[in-house]
Amino acid sequence: MKDKIHPQYKDATVSCVCGETIRTRSTKPVIHVDICSKCHPFFTGKQKLVDSAGRVEKFAKRLAGKKKEKAKAAEAPKPEIKEEK
Repeated sequence: MKDKIHPQYKDATVSCVCGETIRTRSTKPVIHVDICSKCHPFFTGKQKLVDSAGRVEKFAKRLAGKKKEKAKAAEAPKPEIKEEK
């Protein structure tokens, strides 16, 4: 390996918004994160929907429209096919 091209790994502190601090090693001495394993919904089991652009409502609306289309298609009579001899 070449000398003087690899980064120096030093002790680092990762701090989360919830107050959790984790000690690790990194090229940066201090790292700030928004979500860690203590407050992430996947690990805590709590459901948190962060929807700033209305994406969840948009999806629910689109899904409801598709369900109505399927229901109408199921109710519509099927055309009869006449066989010619």
